[in-house]
Amino acid sequence: MNILTSEWRKANMQLFWGEIAPSKHLVQIYENDSVFLNTLEGFAGTGFINQESVIIIATAGHLKQLNDRLLKHGFNLNGMIKTGQYIPVDAQEALDLFMKNEMPDEDLFRKNILKLINKATKGGRKVRASGEMVNMLMEAGNESGTIELEKLWDKLCAEKKLCLLCSYSSSALKTHSAYATQEICGCHSNIIAGMGTATTEIFYKERFNN
Repeated sequence: MNILTSEWRKANMQLFWGEIAPSKHLVQIYENDSVFLNTLEGFAGTGFINQESVIIIATAGHLKQLNDRLLKHGFNLNGMIKTGQYIPVDAQEALDLFMKNEMPDEDLFRKNILKLINKATKGGRKVRASGEMVNMLMEAGNESGTIELEKLWDKLCAEKKLCLLCSYSSSALKTHSAYATQEICGCHSNIIAGMGTATTEIFYKERFNN
């Protein structure tokens, strides 16, 4: 049975995201957009500093807000997009490429996501990715599709040594079954706290098997 440690651990955000291991599959259940964007900013910005490639699959609105934040830090987003170091993707457009009858088609998922990963790994760069597609499915009430997509991502993380951060709004999970939340959390190696904290800090829990 998958369970969580009882205590949150605290870390410096830049150190945490800078030292995160490949194949880690993390999740954040956030209380508001500000918390979500703070986490995403640290995740993406630290990846750029480490010379990694960063894939962000998010809503158009969140992509714009994230890009505005990253530009303020002086990152040359246009240059990194041209070289494949930064790959921003509209989450709805990505979903449309592989969803069939409200479920992710594994072959189409792999075909389209691997295109992004292969582009990102040019030059031998490590890759980290973050996605909101699961949150969009959950907001639409599609528990089964969400859980299946998490499992597909989990397999790909292990196969491609991909560090992945998934994000859910607390409101998206609130009306759904405890089973769905347990299955979602069970797919992830770490849970990132979703409450407001100092932007330089991060709180997390680790999952382990018992």
